[in-house]
Amino acid sequence: MPVAYIARPYTVLPDHKVTTGEILDDIRAHHADHPRLAAILRIVANTGVATRYFTRPLDSPTVSGTADIEERAAVAFADALGMAEQAARTTLDAHGLTAANVDAVITTHSTGWAVPNLDIHLIDRLGLHPHVRRIALTTMACAGGTQALIRAVDMVAARPGSTVLVVAAEVISSVYNHADTGVEHMIYKALFGDSAAATLVTSRPLSPGLAVDSPYDTYEHVLPNSLTRYQGRLTATGFHFDSTKEALTAADDVLPDLLHWIGPRIVDFATIHPGSGRIIADTASALGLDTHDTRHSTDTLTDEGNLGGVSVLRVIERTHTDPPPADAHGLVVAYGPGFTTAALRGTWTT
Repeated sequence: MPVAYIARPYTVLPDHKVTTGEILDDIRAHHADHPRLAAILRIVANTGVATRYFTRPLDSPTVSGTADIEERAAVAFADALGMAEQAARTTLDAHGLTAANVDAVITTHSTGWAVPNLDIHLIDRLGLHPHVRRIALTTMACAGGTQALIRAVDMVAARPGSTVLVVAAEVISSVYNHADTGVEHMIYKALFGDSAAATLVTSRPLSPGLAVDSPYDTYEHVLPNSLTRYQGRLTATGFHFDSTKEALTAADDVLPDLLHWIGPRIVDFATIHPGSGRIIADTASALGLDTHDTRHSTDTLTDEGNLGGVSVLRVIERTHTDPPPADAHGLVVAYGPGFTTAALRGTWTT
């Protein structure tokens, strides 16, 4: 019998829909003299992202403007908290539960800065029990959603009967910064979107979804000597996200080890973090999956961009709208700065 069930997540997207065409215009306006402007515009147009959602308008001080780090941090956390609360309430209501039913809360949030962090604020806002157990993942970024699910599975396995609320929130528009002029930074202007999502991990199923047999059906990996492939940076002008050329092959470098962990078991479908079109395609190819099998990841990238730690929860939510057959074997996998990989496997149950 499975030790944990992942319920249907619910995602909150902010109000401001931004097209890639609008971002291209913004880059032209701010970097008209860039020596590689033509190449940048071509690359950005081919990211595979058509639209994304920001918590603030594109021309606001904390996105395309010149707000300093203090204002950017305050806005990013406030907006993330608002979306996180909404996602958590929606998820509890949808599954017929209240704050009193929550035994533990796990949050993942890497954009903005606050002490106390998202977990403590949500306990206060949602009215969770003062003794609720909690884990705050604050630097996992893109791997955060999967990492939070792994910790939730551990919690439920250790204390059967527990209900764990998992909440991810990211305002990645906070790293949209015209002080960064590298080609990779221009790509990130178009790649990222803001959002929050929440789900519940329990000992008994609350909805159709992924059933995890054992805590041993989870995977965590840190690629040696990979600290600079993706990393955050903080300056007076705001938050920055940097990467190296080696980042392009980081997923490929870890896939052999991931496949060794999976073993001979067939993977029928996968929730792949939509970090980029290449990440989805390379991971799918290694797993023996085609574009239909990974359509929910690709659709998320196209419609909403890379949502950071929220991404896998959003892809799982999309999977519920067009699910695999009962008993299909699935994999959830995400990659994050470091270079880290987090994955879990389970069976789709109806």
